[in-house]
Amino acid sequence: MFDGDIPDNITYLTRLQYLNLAANNISGLVPPSLSNLVGMTLKHRSSPNDDSYSFDESQDIFSLVTKHEVLKYGAHGLVDVIGIDLSLNRLTGGIPNEITSLSILSNLNLSWNHLSGNIPDNIGSMKLMESLDLSRNNFSGEIPPSLSDLTYLSYLDLSYNNLSGMIPSGRQLDTLYTENPSMYSGNNDLCGPPLLRNCSEKRASEHGNQQETKKDPDFVIFYYGLESGFVVAFWVVFCALLFKKAWRVAYFSFVDLLYDKLNMFVVVICCIYIARRKTKN
Repeated sequence: MFDGDIPDNITYLTRLQYLNLAANNISGLVPPSLSNLVGMTLKHRSSPNDDSYSFDESQDIFSLVTKHEVLKYGAHGLVDVIGIDLSLNRLTGGIPNEITSLSILSNLNLSWNHLSGNIPDNIGSMKLMESLDLSRNNFSGEIPPSLSDLTYLSYLDLSYNNLSGMIPSGRQLDTLYTENPSMYSGNNDLCGPPLLRNCSEKRASEHGNQQETKKDPDFVIFYYGLESGFVVAFWVVFCALLFKKAWRVAYFSFVDLLYDKLNMFVVVICCIYIARRKTKN
């Protein structure tokens, strides 16, 4: 039940290889300073034989949630686990570009947050990524083409965001969709293979919407002018009749004359109708 922001000084743990803060009430931004976790980079990674790595053999089980599965690792197997899990929190903002410098990160789980913005274009620089879960957020924009550069990727979930545009293809991405057909679900503006929605149809629809949007202001101006003209004409006539007695007398005389003629017309029509009915009988 931890809450508040992720403290920047957590990145002082330079040998940290696995950070799990999942399923709490943590809010705020994903700190760009996560790039200071140099234990997750190839350049500064220490050897497992280094004295800085020591394990208690009695604590031989370590649980890790990745690829929607709970995996068990022995103590020495922990050396090969390089990951960050911030899922099931209340994080906001975007993914900082700095995080892509963690070159040997194999597991990144940011699902079930309130993250937004674009997926970093250079996410393909995280060459050893095996599992990437960004589902259930508010990410928008296109899926970066560099995603296809993650040749070790064996699990991908981008479902239930606001992503749009053509889905990048190539290498293992097609295989991943076969194994997990829901990886793009909930992104109504995505198009192209492996989805059934054709991008040309999407562009045609967007063009039609743009045309309607352009027409709408013209209609608004037209109806606004029509209403304004009616109101102005009404008040001009009303004020003229109110302040000009001669006009008022002429107007009501005209109305009375029109009423008499209409009344006479109705009476004549009724008489003709009655006369014809009697003749038929």
